[in-house]
Amino acid sequence: MSAETETDESSQEALPEADIKMTIWEHLGELRVRVFRAAGALLLCTVGCWAFRERILAWLMRPYEQQWIARKFPGPPELMTLGPADVFVGYMRMSLVGGAILAAPVIFYQLWSFISPGLYSREKRFIVPFVVFSTFLFLSGVFFAYYVAFPFTFSYFFSLLGQISEAGTVLTQRPTLELYLDFATTMLLAFGFVFELPLFITFLSIAGLVTPKQLVKFSRWAILLSFIVGAIVTPGPEISSQLAVSLALIVLYFCSVGISFFVAPKRNLDDDDGAKKEI
Repeated sequence: MSAETETDESSQEALPEADIKMTIWEHLGELRVRVFRAAGALLLCTVGCWAFRERILAWLMRPYEQQWIARKFPGPPELMTLGPADVFVGYMRMSLVGGAILAAPVIFYQLWSFISPGLYSREKRFIVPFVVFSTFLFLSGVFFAYYVAFPFTFSYFFSLLGQISEAGTVLTQRPTLELYLDFATTMLLAFGFVFELPLFITFLSIAGLVTPKQLVKFSRWAILLSFIVGAIVTPGPEISSQLAVSLALIVLYFCSVGISFFVAPKRNLDDDDGAKKEI
């Protein structure tokens, strides 16, 4: 193979594949196809969650029940409804969130497939790792919220209940189905998206918007922000819950820094090396 041929191949890899020019209508058509496929997966998964709605609700209630029993409150915990349609609406919302979680691999794949025509050939090879990595991170955030954040959060909230005066006035709790599902699903989705931090930083590194050296320099602020976020999402005096969330965010950030050294364009790494030599 001649040097000229090698140069041509390397130049092709440096450009978006086939340098395809698409009109705005073609972009909209491609977006429509991807949205329909993602929506189809979401619909199927939502229907599946609806079929197991009672089991899913029981699963969501388990951390609440465990902390309720640990506090030795009288009677079992209750979820109230205020309107005739509240049960249906609550189950539907819960099924939709569950469907989104289960359909995450398909949704991430369709997202990547939509933006891939504008990427470079080298970047297109990340499609499978992207889908696997993004799904793993999202589900990790969901399970972290369920098994770590929920117990600490409910424990603190329940500690605020009880007798508040000598006359015997008591603070108790009887949440509605709507309010409980709003809280639980918001926490699950929020942690799921927060755990996508390494993927977000990876994209910034691939695009050349940040360099590994910049990420290392920002690490002290990332640690501070992690403790601030940990204190916000896990209120209460228990330092263990705040540490659990904060340390998880710190680990995610430094994983992102490590990944950036592998995916950052070579010119960014060269710039970092040059800056170190000048220093």
